[in-house]
Amino acid sequence: MFSASDIKALRERTGAGMLDCKKALEESNGDMDKAVDWLREKGISKAAKKEARIAAEGLSEIIIKDNKAVILEVNSETDFVAKNEEFKNFVEIIGNAIIDNNAKTMEEALEVPTSNGTISEYLVSLIAKIGEKISFRRFELVEKNDSEEFGSYSHMGGKICVLTVLEGANSEVARDVSMHAAAMRPNYITSADVPEDVIEHEKGIIKEQAINEGKPADIAEKMVNGRINKFFKEICLVEQAFVKDPDVTVGAYVKNNGGEIKAMVRYEVGEGIEKRKDDFAAEVMSQVNGN
Repeated sequence: MFSASDIKALRERTGAGMLDCKKALEESNGDMDKAVDWLREKGISKAAKKEARIAAEGLSEIIIKDNKAVILEVNSETDFVAKNEEFKNFVEIIGNAIIDNNAKTMEEALEVPTSNGTISEYLVSLIAKIGEKISFRRFELVEKNDSEEFGSYSHMGGKICVLTVLEGANSEVARDVSMHAAAMRPNYITSADVPEDVIEHEKGIIKEQAINEGKPADIAEKMVNGRINKFFKEICLVEQAFVKDPDVTVGAYVKNNGGEIKAMVRYEVGEGIEKRKDDFAAEVMSQVNGN
């Protein structure tokens, strides 16, 4: 009915994915033009053409149901779309669907059913309707037991979200820890969680700094241990000075309230995504040259 070269040709023509092109040809009995129309009707062709765009705005969200919680991030190209009610509804609907279906991986999540098809299908239809690139970037499903508390905090309308799990402390303490993490950007809970390669890399930097300050190599080596502790205080949640009371660490605050931090997930919308750099001069010249 159709060959692998037909799938390749359709992909080059529309920019859609291989599996979508195969499905389109199956639905169209191998007719290339009908397959193109099928992709356009489904919004897939239109969505695929937006893949090269940068989506670094968006929304993070936390949804809690009993002993399960999900934290997720969905990106858009503009902040305007991130404030769109349909976009917000999409984030909430897929978050609830992930919890209800206990999805653990992105592959599982994309196949989770919603009232608007699978999450993957829902995403494609939303892209087609809104008209800009939207990306379901990441999520984490977190579970706790009955003796633990979730702490959740959302800042700047969902630009930063933090989900924590505390053993033995109440929900107010758990929320305080999440609020602190939103403000202070810890990378790990304790120094024991910091990977060895990260520690060794930092030690190398500290040693070079000391040598550049004029310290002999043996003295520089001794200075590493003192300065690495300062590094831990910067990146480890329990060792940071608590924002509500800088006289105590977060670890001490939690311990004083009978608790222990078991988990922390912090999402900041767009972190690690290279932002678009608009070159106005190049854009003008492109128009002048008729490109």
